Order: sequence, then structure tokens, then C-alpha cells
Amino acid sequence: MTGLYQLVWRVLHALLCLHLTLTYWLRVRFGTWNWTWRRFGRAVSAAVLAPLGFTLLKHRAVGRNRRQHRHPRGEPGATAIHPRLRWRADGRSLEKLPVHMGLVITEEEQETSYSDIASLVVWCMAVGISYISVYDHQGIFKRNNSRLMDEILKQQQELLGLDCSKYSTEFANSNDKDDQVLNCQSAVRVLSPEDGKADIVRAAQEFCQLVAQQQQKPTDLDVHALDNLISSSGFPDPDLVLKFGSLESTVGFLPWQIRLTEIISLPSHLNISYEDFFSALRQYAACEQRLGK
Repeated sequence: MTGLYQLVWRVLHALLCLHLTLTYWLRVRFGTWNWTWRRFGRAVSAAVLAPLGFTLLKHRAVGRNRRQHRHPRGEPGATAIHPRLRWRADGRSLEKLPVHMGLVITEEEQETSYSDIASLVVWCMAVGISYISVYDHQGIFKRNNSRLMDEILKQQQELLGLDCSKYSTEFANSNDKDDQVLNCQSAVRVLSPEDGKADIVRAAQEFCQLVAQQQQKPTDLDVHALDNLISSSGFPDPDLVLKFGSLESTVGFLPWQIRLTEIISLPSHLNISYEDFFSALRQYAACEQRLGK
């Protein structure tokens, strides 16, 4: 098509040159008819050139519209992209992504929102986070565990749609050690203050049993040994904690496991947006964790 339109423009250029030559000859030949022939020439030019020019402009406009629809994000034609595709691409764009994220609610004055927490959990699944722990120091979510899990499943269906099957979810019972060894894309558990302390107590009991069975010596107890005993729950230590509320404390959330965890504070979990959530992930991806060095 490009070659055809170049040929058309060359023909039009030749006609224009012919028109100018004819006009000049008539002006010299018939001086008194100059004004009449000028008007006649303009009319002929308009009749010939206007329809062709309109056709070429229309073709160019169509070409621009087609090119606009090719842009995948941020430009015309991108409105048809489902949010889940954006979330997946956002997760892949980060230099690093937490494997285990903790959602810690420290707010006391305001009522907790199951739907907002469920949205946070589903966003974690969508960007590729494998383990999610939900915690509040009053134990509200743990006492209403089934209500929260139902809301998560509902939000998963609404936000991920047909893509929901790709995000298999396992709900871990924090009181049952066997249920915490999980092999799935996303694992969710609900914790309360008693869980962090209970892990340390259980680890101490196991070590004492090993000493009693002469499989370990009391002098073998160090940070590495205790870490191995506590990490046997199947969940790795949290890489990132999103703390919601003005209280400058993690209020008992897994006190042993978060010694190397990056903690980012947000004002509230109520009405939180995906932009706020992803901004925290970008902040985590940009931070340099020296791990005590």
C-alpha cells in the first residue's frame, strides 16, 4: 500500500506541474482572459485534489488508530487488559519479591475489615508471594478464622476470575504441625500472639528431649540449632512485614523469626489500595539487606 500511495502522489505532482504550465501559457496567450482561466484552474484543481487528499488523510488516521491498540499498557487500547495480568507483570518486574509476607494489624480504635485483609492476601497470591501470615495482637482473625478464609476465597474468585485455578490456596492450621508442611503455590495461615511464643516453647521442649535421649549436648544449643527447630513448621522466616497502624511495635508477631525481616509501616489496612500495596513491594525490592554485615 505504501508504494501505491507514493505512485498516486507522483501522478498528482505531475498533474500540478501540467496545470501550472497550462495556466502560464494561457495567461500569455490570452492576457484579457487571465482572471477567468485562473478561477477555472483553481476549480479543476480543487475537484481533482480534494477527494484524493481526503482519502489519504483517512488512511493515515486509520493507521494511527491501529497502532494505538497495539500498546499493551498505559496508552489507548490498554483498558481491556484484566488487572490480574497487570499484577502478575508487576510481580515479575521487581528485582526481588518476598517469599513469606506477614500482614500485622496493630490498630485498636478501628474495626478490622475482613474484605480489605482478604484483598491483600489475594494481591500477594497474584504477584507471586508463596506464604502469607495474617496476624492481629487481639486474636480476632484467628477466632474468626473461617470467616476470613471464606472472604479470601470470595475475593480470589472476584479478583482473579477464571485465572483463580492457577492460584491454589492452602490454609494452614497453626495448631497442627503436620498441616503446616505445604506444597502449593500460596499458603495462608492466621496467627495470634500465642503462636510466636508457642513455637519457642515447642523448640525448647524438642531440644530438651534430644538432650535427654543423648542425641544432643546442652552446649550444642545456639542460634543455628534453635533456628532449625523453629523453622520446622514448613513456613520460612518472613522476608517482609506490612504493619498497619500507628503503633511502633510488631506486638508479638513471631518474635524469633523476624530478627532479619524488613518491616514497612502503613497507616491503616482499611480501604487500602493496590497502589499502596505495590508501593510497599517496590520499597522492599529497592532496600539493601545487609543481614548483620
